[in-house]
Amino acid sequence: MDTSGRFQRRNPPPYSSSSSSSSSSNRSRSTPAKWSSLAPPTRKSGPDSDDATRHGRTGKEGPIDLSDPPAIVGTCPFMCPEVERAQRERLRDLAVFERLHGNPALSSPSLAVKKFCRTITTKQVHTSDVRPLPVLADTLTYLLNLLDSAEHPFEVIHDFVFDRTRSIRQDLSMQNVVNDQVIHMYQEMVKFHVISHYKLRSCSSSRDASSLLYLNMEQLTKTLTSLFNLYDANQSSNIACGNEAEFRSFYVLLHLGSNSQPMGESLSLWFRHVPSLIIRSKEMCFARELLRFFRIGNYKRFLYAIAAEASYLQYCIIEPYINEVRALALSCINNGGYKLHPYPLAHLAKLLMMEVSDVESFCNAYGLETCTDEQGNKLLPTKQTTFSRPKGGFQRYSFRGFKRFEREL
Repeated sequence: MDTSGRFQRRNPPPYSSSSSSSSSSNRSRSTPAKWSSLAPPTRKSGPDSDDATRHGRTGKEGPIDLSDPPAIVGTCPFMCPEVERAQRERLRDLAVFERLHGNPALSSPSLAVKKFCRTITTKQVHTSDVRPLPVLADTLTYLLNLLDSAEHPFEVIHDFVFDRTRSIRQDLSMQNVVNDQVIHMYQEMVKFHVISHYKLRSCSSSRDASSLLYLNMEQLTKTLTSLFNLYDANQSSNIACGNEAEFRSFYVLLHLGSNSQPMGESLSLWFRHVPSLIIRSKEMCFARELLRFFRIGNYKRFLYAIAAEASYLQYCIIEPYINEVRALALSCINNGGYKLHPYPLAHLAKLLMMEVSDVESFCNAYGLETCTDEQGNKLLPTKQTTFSRPKGGFQRYSFRGFKRFEREL
């Protein structure tokens, strides 16, 4: 995936033991020296551990000893171990993406992908069931390329990629691998959950949309936690990982709209562990300012800051709160209109970063009527007492200041 957040296509190579070892050696040569000797301590993998935040230092565990050897070195050369694939073929437990010629009882090494297992420990696992880093990297690329498929609804694609990326994180945690390639993979998985956070909100026809959003947000916070621990394990006083500032800013933006702690730690405490280089970055300054504008109700600066500075991924997190801020602006203008003078919708559209046609629909959704003057200009009469929040929730409207990313969204 490039820095704009778009997934780059890459066909998965054929999997074999020889190709895996060759790929591993190539990656080792391309890995900077500062990462090469870093490996976290051996720890037990528990139920539903996913990646289990064992990649770095946590407040409860204290400093880690990077000299400990990894717990497991995987040897599986395929995206799915052969034993699991054969078993799932017998049980007809194959996702639509894994079926060879649509046959629910037949798959292949180039289609089957290892499922996430909730209850597993390193003592129960054979090395032949764990995929090494090169195979995991290629598997992740294969999964992310599925997001471009137009053959299935996004919910179906998301459900498959959601489960299989959890399995990737589980294999990574069992091997306790920490290097720049693992950091990149975690960033890619965070991007998947962030973009899904935006796209799943369009799946209003699905009964499970709210459940999917909840589960996706849960895994987003878990993946972010592990990514932050990876950053900390590879921390340098003068050097930050690529895009680290943007990914750190997501934690701040996830606090928009509520006083909850998405990862169980308050912002004030969390900031104590963030390197000063990141704190001073433009991405973090933007996120902190936006949070402040949101909490004090400065709707104008909130919307303008998004249009001027937000990245594609930041926008995917922020977007659910834009209409909340627009509603606040509309309420203030309706209740604070001067001498009952109607407010031009053209001015309101500019303020709310919307199209004029959308502004009229937006006002009507909140119980406010619009009118037209003698010149044909549409206006919003102020001091209306019928303002109320839509019972069906917020409809999605375009954001005029963010057109550069609308084609990607």
